[in-house]
Amino acid sequence: MTFVSLMKVENLTTYYNTREGYIHALESLSFDLNKGEILGLIGESGCGKSTAGFSFMNMIRKPGEIMNGSVQLGGVDILSADSKTHRKLLWKEIAMIPQSAMNSLDPCYRIGDQIIEALTAHFPEMSWADKLKKTKSLMAEVGLDARLITAYPHKLSGGMKQRVVIAMALSCDPKILISDEATTGLDVLIEAQILAILQRLKKERDLGIVIISHDLHMITTVCDRIGVMYAGYLVEIGTTGDILENARHPYTRALFSSQIDANDFSKRVESIDGVVPIAISPENTCRFYSRCREKAECCSGPPVDLIAVSPTHAVACHMEGHQ
Repeated sequence: MTFVSLMKVENLTTYYNTREGYIHALESLSFDLNKGEILGLIGESGCGKSTAGFSFMNMIRKPGEIMNGSVQLGGVDILSADSKTHRKLLWKEIAMIPQSAMNSLDPCYRIGDQIIEALTAHFPEMSWADKLKKTKSLMAEVGLDARLITAYPHKLSGGMKQRVVIAMALSCDPKILISDEATTGLDVLIEAQILAILQRLKKERDLGIVIISHDLHMITTVCDRIGVMYAGYLVEIGTTGDILENARHPYTRALFSSQIDANDFSKRVESIDGVVPIAISPENTCRFYSRCREKAECCSGPPVDLIAVSPTHAVACHMEGHQ
């Protein structure tokens, strides 16, 4: 199979400046997102997943700061692009489906007007009739009755609002979607419908999609590849099969062991002792070291880069290099 890279992330590093010092929220993140692929980023709260999502779009604001790296979209680095180029890349190349649909919709404007606003900003030459037609088409694409374009957000259910936000993200026909906890707060049936929409859009539009979530079951159900993050680092990445059947990092194994297995309720659920460290002036060692039940003497060294264990699977673990 030939893979076409839509987004190339290299050494992406993002810190937050606080009174106590810089929080090292994201450290040297590197991966490719391919056309027609859903990549899931998982990990506990505080692992840097959402910071990564906003960094991909160069939307980190103070006190956050992107310290290093590049995010190539169609050969253009969005991190070094001027403001005009950056505005063109957003929505047209890459768009985000945020966590809270209600906070993303203006309660004072009708649904249709908010979608048309995005079209007007990026396609000023488009006629009103064409914008209205496009809006109705987008509504239908996400499973909403076109008549809802005259409704205000408070008239819609949570699932319907989430569909509207997806329609808005699709309005300028981007190649990449970033879904940041987009199904959080929705009931399981609505969540399944939203995920089905994303899977269908991936196929029909040949999109590259990054789903950021802490929901392991959901991620393993819909994603083609999975990246596991811990304390700002990508510690393992591979196909869903690689991660489920041959997880190599101790954190990945611990993370999956801490979840209820819907197919085997007799399986023991084990907690991970401790919490994700707040990385202010972190020690130059594996960040999972203090919580790791499998650590060895070699693990006290500086963090290691990803080591390929197969053409589709890589892990950043000291013990991998000593096997």
